[in-house]
Amino acid sequence: MSGLYLHIPFCKQACHYCDFHFSTSMALKSRFVEALVREMELRRDYLGPAPQLSTIYFGGGTPSLLTAPELDTIFEAIHRNFSVAPDAEITLEANPDDLTALKLRELAASPVNRLSIGLQTFHEPHLRRMNRAHSAEESRACVEWAQDAGFENISVDLIYGVPAEGHDIWERDMEIAFGLGVPHMSCYALTIEPDTVFGRQLKKGKFLAAPEEFVAHQFERLLQEIHRHGYQQYEISNFCQPGRESRHNSAYWRGVPYLGLGPSAHSFNGPSRQYTVANNPQYVQAILDRAEVPATIEQLSPTDRANEYLMTSLRTAQGCDLGHLRDTLGVDLLGPRAAYLQELQRAGWATLSPQHVLLLTDQGKLLADQITLELFQEEQ
Repeated sequence: MSGLYLHIPFCKQACHYCDFHFSTSMALKSRFVEALVREMELRRDYLGPAPQLSTIYFGGGTPSLLTAPELDTIFEAIHRNFSVAPDAEITLEANPDDLTALKLRELAASPVNRLSIGLQTFHEPHLRRMNRAHSAEESRACVEWAQDAGFENISVDLIYGVPAEGHDIWERDMEIAFGLGVPHMSCYALTIEPDTVFGRQLKKGKFLAAPEEFVAHQFERLLQEIHRHGYQQYEISNFCQPGRESRHNSAYWRGVPYLGLGPSAHSFNGPSRQYTVANNPQYVQAILDRAEVPATIEQLSPTDRANEYLMTSLRTAQGCDLGHLRDTLGVDLLGPRAAYLQELQRAGWATLSPQHVLLLTDQGKLLADQITLELFQEEQ
């Protein structure tokens, strides 16, 4: 079973924190859809002969900007080129301002069976500060409208760690989100990337990021509320009611092969990764004019694969199986790094089971990136 990711590189406006590839110009949208369909034909064998797709994910950008005819065209091409499992999870990322009653009826009539809605916050001043296109009222209402339209499998995105005088705004965001009763939530700390509006403002001294202690407190409060409401943390930033994990993202973390289509999309087939150019005109021209996919292929060494397993597994509730890391990927942490593993346990940042599964504690999750970097292997 494999996954298919489609990057839809268009947005109404640029969010001040976002460093994903997108364009606010819709001039190439129809040509892009044509190129996306052509790329499917060119890469239909990337995952091997007759792969069956268990998950399909429309990411972006803003996939909810696709019209019903454009979605129909894409789904027709998917079924022409691939086998799709009858119970496939088909997710579409959406912004609240796109989810009108008409749009939701169109989506409900399509093969899409899961919505991932980018709410980010229910606080109007924070939405304006982030340059989001929707209002606080739309944040709440769109979820209820989606439920009324028949969508039960809904995930919402929230951002914490936004600079503020106190934690009341985050507390209110969590209260409203849990009140919506959605089965899945993705919650991310505000990260200031250099090539974003916030990044440039930070460099000029016009934006001050929240202190680490402020962000850590909000993450800790999130974990408390998650447990109180009966959700499970199955990955550092992802939470769900029992059994309601994102199948698509879970497959990424397990190292399942997937095909990524569209500009800036990544693909993985085991021995290599492929990165498509993050430029809409170059992407469209290469595919439609020359029948070429403008991409870079990276062959993965055993060290690359071991480090990737470390990075993804430590973020999940299943943890990092050090026996698998040793026996399958050739990296032994139980001997050479035994002292550091003991240090993690003494500090209360990780546990190590008798089966040699390394699992980060709630405190350790705050330091996940630091711990992972410490365990990374250097190329021999």
